[in-house]
Amino acid sequence: MNAVRSRADDLEKLCDFTRSTSLLDLHQKPGPQLAALVQSIFELNAAAIFDADLNEVYSAGESFAETENAVRNVYFFETVRDNPEIGLVCRVLRIGNLPIGALLLRGEIGEGVSNALPSLIAITFDRYHALANETRTEIARQTERLRTTVLDSLAHAYKTPLTAIQAASSGLSEMGNLTPAQAALISLIGEQAHLLNTLTTRLLKTARLEAHDLALHAEPVAIAPLIDDVVASSRENLSSLFVNIVLSPDDISVVGDRELLGAMLTQLVDNAGKYASAGTTVTIKAAEQSSAILLSVHNRGPAIPETDRERVFDRYFRSSSILNHAPGTGIGLSIAKHAAQAHGGDVWVTSDPRHGTTFFASLPVALQGAQPQ
Repeated sequence: MNAVRSRADDLEKLCDFTRSTSLLDLHQKPGPQLAALVQSIFELNAAAIFDADLNEVYSAGESFAETENAVRNVYFFETVRDNPEIGLVCRVLRIGNLPIGALLLRGEIGEGVSNALPSLIAITFDRYHALANETRTEIARQTERLRTTVLDSLAHAYKTPLTAIQAASSGLSEMGNLTPAQAALISLIGEQAHLLNTLTTRLLKTARLEAHDLALHAEPVAIAPLIDDVVASSRENLSSLFVNIVLSPDDISVVGDRELLGAMLTQLVDNAGKYASAGTTVTIKAAEQSSAILLSVHNRGPAIPETDRERVFDRYFRSSSILNHAPGTGIGLSIAKHAAQAHGGDVWVTSDPRHGTTFFASLPVALQGAQPQ
């Protein structure tokens, strides 16, 4: 019984660590954050991580002699061993077959956890370095079309196995007679498969929106049914909230690409649903102002610091003030920004603790030079 309880505790902590890594601000080095998370969540005496790309060691908890050299040696000599007598665990961090760092732990930890942690940490480092490389490198215009084509192919290739994983996870859940640990694992598989599916779709949309040769399918779009469709698709995020829709006039419409406008509004509504305090109201407004349509989504929840209000629309950025409030990828608001700009419009945000947070999107009534199709 104690062994079962121990495995269940390890699984719960591993799930907590997995969710925590998805909330990290990857504009900062993840090493110190990861070392602190590993040490605190798994209640270890010490944790040390070596990032070979940056040639840096990060540690948390009690220090011990030769910590830095020890974890570096694990990487250079690819040492993978456990020493139960002193509670020492050594693992190499890998992406595929490529070693990218090392992990050293001191304390009591289950074998399953010690084998899973290196992969989770390595994936987080890989995400950070990918973002850093993107920030440092200005992608040439010629590569945009190629990237879109490649991502489109990958997205369709990923959809099939992801669908199979989700179906298998659901099937196992419906079989019943599962232990709590088994049920938690299956739930985690389904949750992460859903996240991958969402992330793949959003990355594909972002690549297409950033392409210089993006062609919009211009047509008259009635705002009222567009908002209704978006609210219906976001019902999970809005389940604990009230929704108020205000149109002025009631038959307000705009000429644009309905799919992109729907994607833009969906990101704003989903974002409001994630960060709104339970039991409050999310207000969606659309108003005609001279030659523009102004859309806004308001919620009451944590305020966005003034220094973050421009950056929240950057890809992968997540405000440090709300990192622990809701999971996310930092891609959604980037999609909203590019969708608005593709229509000749723009987005911005206002936020303060007293009045709440409001995201705005301004769109021209008609696309310049575009004819309804």
